[in-house]
Amino acid sequence: MFGPKLKLDRELYERLQRCAEAAGYSSTDEFIRHTLEKAAAAIEEADSEEEVKKRLQGLGYLD
Repeated sequence: MFGPKLKLDRELYERLQRCAEAAGYSSTDEFIRHTLEKAAAAIEEADSEEEVKKRLQGLGYLD
């Protein structure tokens, strides 16, 4: 299957690898895909921009 590819800094990828292993994912790609799906779902379900910000903060994407 060929599709879009995403480039990540080596340091970030290694960090994501450690997180994936600690969380019990079968692969780093699976962990990244699941994390992005959760973030996208939170945005899609949001009723307002303020709710989007709150959800992203809750997921740790915003300070």
